[in-house]
Amino acid sequence: KDFGEVHLIWIRYALYEELQTKDIERTRQVYKSCLRVIPHDKFTFGKIWIMFAEFEVRQKNLDIARNILGQAIGRCPKQKIFTKYIEMEFLLGNFDRCRKLYEKELEWTPDNANAWVQYAELEKNVGEDDRARAIFELSVNQEILDIPELVWKKYIEFETAIPQYEKSRALYNRLLDRTKHVKVWINFAQFEAEHGSTDRARAVFRNADEHFKADGEDGKEDRKLNLDKWLEFEMSSGTEETQKVVRDKLPKRVKRKRLTRA
Repeated sequence: KDFGEVHLIWIRYALYEELQTKDIERTRQVYKSCLRVIPHDKFTFGKIWIMFAEFEVRQKNLDIARNILGQAIGRCPKQKIFTKYIEMEFLLGNFDRCRKLYEKELEWTPDNANAWVQYAELEKNVGEDDRARAIFELSVNQEILDIPELVWKKYIEFETAIPQYEKSRALYNRLLDRTKHVKVWINFAQFEAEHGSTDRARAVFRNADEHFKADGEDGKEDRKLNLDKWLEFEMSSGTEETQKVVRDKLPKRVKRKRLTRA
Protein backbone atom coordinates (compact mmCIF):
# COMPACT_ATOMS: atom_id res chain seq x y z
CA LYS A 1 0.00 0.00 0.00
CA ASP A 2 1.01 3.62 -0.45
CA PHE A 3 2.43 4.90 2.83
CA GLY A 4 -0.05 7.77 2.70
CA GLU A 5 -2.79 5.19 3.33
CA VAL A 6 -0.73 3.22 5.82
CA HIS A 7 -0.08 6.22 8.05
CA LEU A 8 -3.85 6.71 8.38
CA ILE A 9 -4.08 3.18 9.76
CA TRP A 10 -1.41 4.06 12.33
CA ILE A 11 -3.37 7.18 13.31
CA ARG A 12 -6.59 5.20 13.75
CA TYR A 13 -4.68 2.62 15.77
CA ALA A 14 -3.23 5.30 18.09
CA LEU A 15 -6.61 6.96 18.57
CA TYR A 16 -8.22 3.61 19.31
CA GLU A 17 -5.65 2.84 22.02
CA GLU A 18 -6.01 6.29 23.60
CA LEU A 19 -9.76 6.76 23.40
CA GLN A 20 -11.18 3.25 23.48
CA THR A 21 -8.81 1.10 25.53
CA LYS A 22 -7.46 4.07 27.51
CA ASP A 23 -3.99 2.51 27.33
CA ILE A 24 -1.68 5.53 27.46
CA GLU A 25 1.63 3.64 27.25
CA ARG A 26 0.35 1.54 24.40
CA THR A 27 -0.71 4.70 22.54
CA ARG A 28 2.76 6.16 23.03
CA GLN A 29 4.36 3.02 21.63
CA VAL A 30 2.07 3.13 18.57
CA TYR A 31 3.23 6.66 17.73
CA LYS A 32 6.87 5.72 18.29
CA SER A 33 6.55 2.62 16.12
CA CYS A 34 4.91 4.63 13.36
CA LEU A 35 7.72 7.19 13.39
CA ARG A 36 10.33 4.43 13.31
CA VAL A 37 8.99 2.93 10.08
CA ILE A 38 8.67 6.22 8.20
CA PRO A 39 11.67 6.67 5.84
CA HIS A 40 12.38 10.22 7.04
CA ASP A 41 15.33 10.65 4.68
CA LYS A 42 12.85 10.42 1.77
CA PHE A 43 9.67 11.91 3.24
CA THR A 44 7.80 12.28 6.49
CA PHE A 45 4.35 13.19 7.76
CA GLY A 46 3.98 16.34 9.81
CA LYS A 47 0.56 15.21 11.00
CA ILE A 48 1.99 12.21 12.86
CA TRP A 49 4.52 14.36 14.73
CA ILE A 50 1.83 16.90 15.64
CA MET A 51 -0.65 14.28 16.85
CA PHE A 52 2.05 12.60 18.95
CA ALA A 53 2.96 15.95 20.54
CA GLU A 54 -0.70 16.78 21.17
CA PHE A 55 -1.13 13.40 22.82
CA GLU A 56 1.74 14.15 25.22
CA VAL A 57 0.28 17.58 25.98
CA ARG A 58 -2.95 15.86 26.99
CA GLN A 59 -0.87 13.75 29.39
CA LYS A 60 0.67 17.02 30.69
CA ASN A 61 4.11 15.95 29.45
CA LEU A 62 5.11 19.33 28.03
CA ASP A 63 8.83 18.64 27.88
CA ILE A 64 8.21 15.42 25.96
CA ALA A 65 5.89 17.29 23.57
CA ARG A 66 8.60 19.91 23.04
CA ASN A 67 11.13 17.17 22.33
CA ILE A 68 8.81 15.58 19.77
CA LEU A 69 8.20 18.86 17.95
CA GLY A 70 11.91 19.69 18.11
CA GLN A 71 12.73 16.35 16.48
CA ALA A 72 10.03 17.01 13.88
CA ILE A 73 11.57 20.36 12.96
CA GLY A 74 14.94 18.67 12.63
CA ARG A 75 13.51 16.00 10.32
CA CYS A 76 10.87 17.98 8.40
CA PRO A 77 10.82 21.75 9.08
CA LYS A 78 7.30 22.29 7.78
CA GLN A 79 5.30 25.42 8.52
CA LYS A 80 2.46 23.52 10.18
CA ILE A 81 4.90 21.99 12.69
CA PHE A 82 6.40 25.37 13.51
CA THR A 83 2.87 26.77 13.81
CA LYS A 84 1.78 24.06 16.26
CA TYR A 85 4.95 24.41 18.36
CA ILE A 86 4.64 28.22 18.50
CA GLU A 87 0.92 27.98 19.32
CA MET A 88 1.69 25.69 22.25
CA GLU A 89 4.40 27.97 23.64
CA PHE A 90 2.26 31.06 23.16
CA LEU A 91 -0.61 29.54 25.15
CA LEU A 92 1.88 28.74 27.90
CA GLY A 93 3.12 32.35 27.85
CA ASN A 94 6.63 31.38 26.73
CA PHE A 95 7.17 34.29 24.37
CA ASP A 96 10.95 33.95 24.22
CA ARG A 97 10.53 30.37 23.02
CA CYS A 98 8.10 31.64 20.38
CA ARG A 99 10.69 34.18 19.23
CA LYS A 100 13.37 31.50 18.91
CA LEU A 101 11.02 29.30 16.94
CA TYR A 102 10.08 32.10 14.54
CA GLU A 103 13.76 32.88 14.04
CA LYS A 104 14.44 29.21 13.31
CA GLU A 105 11.54 29.06 10.86
CA LEU A 106 12.71 32.19 9.06
CA GLU A 107 16.24 30.85 8.81
CA TRP A 108 14.74 27.89 6.99
CA THR A 109 12.22 29.81 4.85
CA PRO A 110 13.16 33.52 4.72
CA ASP A 111 10.70 34.02 1.85
CA ASN A 112 7.73 32.97 4.03
CA ALA A 113 5.59 36.12 4.25
CA ASN A 114 3.09 34.54 6.63
CA ALA A 115 5.83 33.66 9.11
CA TRP A 116 7.19 37.23 9.06
CA VAL A 117 3.72 38.65 9.65
CA GLN A 118 2.91 36.19 12.44
CA TYR A 119 6.22 36.97 14.16
CA ALA A 120 5.56 40.71 13.98
CA GLU A 121 2.00 40.24 15.23
CA LEU A 122 3.29 38.22 18.18
CA GLU A 123 5.39 41.22 19.21
CA LYS A 124 2.48 43.58 18.66
CA ASN A 125 0.19 41.40 20.78
CA VAL A 126 2.61 41.43 23.72
CA GLY A 127 2.99 45.22 23.49
CA GLU A 128 6.43 45.27 21.83
CA ASP A 129 5.72 47.76 19.04
CA ASP A 130 9.39 48.55 18.38
CA ARG A 131 10.20 44.87 18.00
CA ALA A 132 7.21 44.43 15.70
CA ARG A 133 8.34 47.36 13.54
CA ALA A 134 11.89 45.98 13.32
CA ILE A 135 10.54 42.60 12.14
CA PHE A 136 8.31 44.25 9.54
CA GLU A 137 11.32 46.23 8.33
CA LEU A 138 13.35 43.08 7.93
CA SER A 139 10.49 41.43 6.07
CA VAL A 140 9.94 44.17 3.48
CA ASN A 141 13.67 44.25 2.79
CA GLN A 142 13.86 40.56 1.90
CA GLU A 143 14.98 40.06 -1.69
CA ILE A 144 12.35 37.34 -2.23
CA LEU A 145 8.96 36.89 -0.54
CA ASP A 146 6.25 34.47 -1.59
CA ILE A 147 3.51 37.05 -0.88
CA PRO A 148 5.21 40.48 -0.72
CA GLU A 149 1.92 42.38 -0.80
CA LEU A 150 0.91 40.69 2.47
CA VAL A 151 3.83 42.03 4.51
CA TRP A 152 3.41 45.55 3.13
CA LYS A 153 -0.34 45.48 3.83
CA LYS A 154 0.15 44.25 7.40
CA TYR A 155 2.99 46.69 8.04
CA ILE A 156 0.85 49.63 6.93
CA GLU A 157 -2.11 48.38 8.98
CA PHE A 158 0.17 48.07 12.01
CA GLU A 159 1.39 51.69 11.77
CA THR A 160 -2.11 52.97 11.06
CA ALA A 161 -3.60 51.21 14.08
CA ILE A 162 -1.06 52.63 16.57
CA PRO A 163 -1.69 55.30 15.08
CA GLN A 164 1.46 56.51 13.27
CA TYR A 165 0.01 58.07 10.14
CA GLU A 166 3.26 59.66 8.97
CA LYS A 167 4.93 56.26 9.08
CA SER A 168 2.00 54.73 7.17
CA ARG A 169 2.29 57.48 4.56
CA ALA A 170 6.02 56.89 4.23
CA LEU A 171 5.39 53.17 3.73
CA TYR A 172 2.93 53.84 0.92
CA ASN A 173 5.49 56.05 -0.79
CA ARG A 174 8.19 53.40 -0.37
CA LEU A 175 5.86 50.79 -1.80
CA LEU A 176 5.10 53.00 -4.80
CA ASP A 177 8.82 53.18 -5.45
CA ARG A 178 8.69 49.41 -5.94
CA THR A 179 5.37 48.95 -7.68
CA LYS A 180 2.86 51.20 -9.42
CA HIS A 181 0.01 48.72 -9.06
CA VAL A 182 -3.34 50.48 -9.26
CA LYS A 183 -4.54 48.95 -5.97
CA VAL A 184 -1.61 50.53 -4.14
CA TRP A 185 -2.54 53.97 -5.49
CA ILE A 186 -6.20 53.50 -4.60
CA ASN A 187 -5.47 52.19 -1.09
CA PHE A 188 -3.10 55.12 -0.52
CA ALA A 189 -5.75 57.61 -1.63
CA GLN A 190 -8.37 55.97 0.58
CA PHE A 191 -5.94 56.07 3.49
CA GLU A 192 -5.47 59.82 2.96
CA ALA A 193 -9.21 60.34 2.70
CA GLU A 194 -9.71 58.65 6.06
CA HIS A 195 -6.64 59.75 8.00
CA GLY A 196 -5.20 62.70 6.10
CA SER A 197 -7.23 65.23 4.15
CA THR A 198 -9.31 65.48 1.01
CA ASP A 199 -6.51 67.47 -0.65
CA ARG A 200 -3.98 64.72 0.08
CA ALA A 201 -6.35 62.03 -1.21
CA ARG A 202 -7.08 64.04 -4.33
CA ALA A 203 -3.35 64.50 -4.94
CA VAL A 204 -2.78 60.73 -4.80
CA PHE A 205 -5.60 60.07 -7.27
CA ARG A 206 -4.22 62.81 -9.55
CA ASN A 207 -0.68 61.39 -9.45
CA ALA A 208 -2.01 57.94 -10.22
CA ASP A 209 -3.99 59.29 -13.16
CA GLU A 210 -0.92 61.03 -14.58
CA HIS A 211 1.11 57.84 -14.20
CA PHE A 212 -1.40 55.59 -15.99
CA LYS A 213 -2.09 58.22 -18.65
CA ALA A 214 1.62 58.28 -19.46
CA ASP A 215 1.48 54.49 -19.93
CA GLY A 216 -0.88 54.93 -22.88
CA GLU A 217 -2.73 51.80 -23.95
CA ASP A 218 -0.91 49.68 -21.35
CA GLY A 219 -2.34 51.81 -18.54
CA LYS A 220 -5.79 52.29 -20.00
CA GLU A 221 -7.70 49.84 -17.78
CA ASP A 222 -5.87 50.84 -14.61
CA ARG A 223 -6.48 54.49 -15.37
CA LYS A 224 -10.21 53.83 -15.76
CA LEU A 225 -10.32 51.95 -12.45
CA ASN A 226 -8.49 54.76 -10.67
CA LEU A 227 -10.77 57.41 -12.20
CA ASP A 228 -13.87 55.47 -11.13
CA LYS A 229 -12.60 55.36 -7.52
CA TRP A 230 -11.61 59.01 -7.73
CA LEU A 231 -15.10 59.97 -8.88
CA GLU A 232 -16.63 57.97 -6.01
CA PHE A 233 -14.43 59.93 -3.64
CA GLU A 234 -15.44 63.27 -5.18
CA MET A 235 -19.12 62.33 -5.05
CA SER A 236 -18.88 61.86 -1.28
CA SER A 237 -16.25 64.46 -0.35
CA GLY A 238 -15.89 66.88 -3.23
CA THR A 239 -17.85 69.57 -5.00
CA GLU A 240 -19.61 69.79 -8.32
CA GLU A 241 -16.50 71.44 -9.70
CA THR A 242 -14.13 68.68 -8.55
CA GLN A 243 -16.57 66.05 -9.78
CA LYS A 244 -16.59 67.68 -13.22
CA VAL A 245 -12.79 67.61 -13.33
CA VAL A 246 -12.83 63.83 -12.92
CA ARG A 247 -15.75 63.25 -15.28
CA ASP A 248 -13.92 65.18 -17.99
CA LYS A 249 -11.03 62.75 -17.66
CA LEU A 250 -13.18 59.65 -18.07
CA PRO A 251 -13.03 57.96 -21.48
CA LYS A 252 -15.84 59.05 -23.72
CA ARG A 253 -18.19 56.53 -25.23
CA VAL A 254 -18.24 56.73 -28.98
CA LYS A 255 -21.70 56.35 -30.45
CA ARG A 256 -21.69 54.48 -33.72
CA LYS A 257 -24.21 55.45 -36.33
CA ARG A 258 -26.15 52.64 -37.89
CA LEU A 259 -25.85 52.38 -41.60
CA THR A 260 -29.23 52.48 -43.30
CA ARG A 261 -29.85 50.93 -46.66
CA ALA A 262 -31.24 53.13 -49.37
